[in-house]
Amino acid sequence: MPADLSKLENVDSPSGRSAFAGRLEHMAVLRFAGPDAIGFLQGQVSNDTAALGAGRPVLCAYSTPQGRVLAILHLLPHSSGILALLPGDVAAATAERLRKFILRAKVKIEHLGEPWSIAGADAGALRGAGIDMSGDYLETNGIAAARVPSAGAERYWLLGDAASIAGVAGSRSLEHAWRLADIRAGLPQIHAAASELFVAQMLNLDLIGGISFTKGCYTGQEIIARTQHLGRIKRRLFRLRLPAGAWSIGQALRLVDGRSGRITEVQRGQDGFEALAVLTLEAGPEADGESAEATAAEQLPLPYRVG
Repeated sequence: MPADLSKLENVDSPSGRSAFAGRLEHMAVLRFAGPDAIGFLQGQVSNDTAALGAGRPVLCAYSTPQGRVLAILHLLPHSSGILALLPGDVAAATAERLRKFILRAKVKIEHLGEPWSIAGADAGALRGAGIDMSGDYLETNGIAAARVPSAGAERYWLLGDAASIAGVAGSRSLEHAWRLADIRAGLPQIHAAASELFVAQMLNLDLIGGISFTKGCYTGQEIIARTQHLGRIKRRLFRLRLPAGAWSIGQALRLVDGRSGRITEVQRGQDGFEALAVLTLEAGPEADGESAEATAAEQLPLPYRVG
């Protein structure tokens, strides 16, 4: 089912306001500045960065040459350069690895900290702040607003200096509610504990517009293309409800129906835990050879079709 943001607001705050906004302290920002920024990224990520030149955000994976996803990036066409949103626990390693491939390209990669601030908001909060979003990306009054590429209720990232962001998002943290909304939207993310475990299609990136199969070569492209064209997608991302337990990202999982895999995201919901997990499509040996006791997990619907 689509994420009900009003209910998520009630999870984190008793106020029950119809609009919600708050800081996303678990996220970080990289900036790619210079005349070759778009071209440099075109050779590194899974999607076509030409859309950035047209002012549109781009969802993509950054992978190893073996096709294993190191990070999922949300690229934004900011006036100061291309901004990449990603979890903070993989930001430094991603920037360091990408710098090794700059060579003669005229691009500078920065891991942005203060005074930059990141927040999340719904459409009601944006309207209350006088931000009129008619498209997927907008810069106004020192704030960059970008639509989250997910089904269900509209959500937006906000980036800017701390004072400007505080004027819209206040000071409270929205991390828990935001990550739960990502789970319900089936929007994948890669944290450090799951880095290099999955090929992009296992994270459903081909189903939600995160891969271009017509662009030129990029790092990991050979494996991603072969996986697609040879029909060897044997694992996919699913949404689950998990029983009480000590669940963590990267943890091996085996369902009672015999499917197995690993958790990519997990948060406490209103009724137990909700998670995204990459699972085998059929019962069989444990994925990656990791054994785990059978778990009475319930598969929950996603807002897009898998398989």
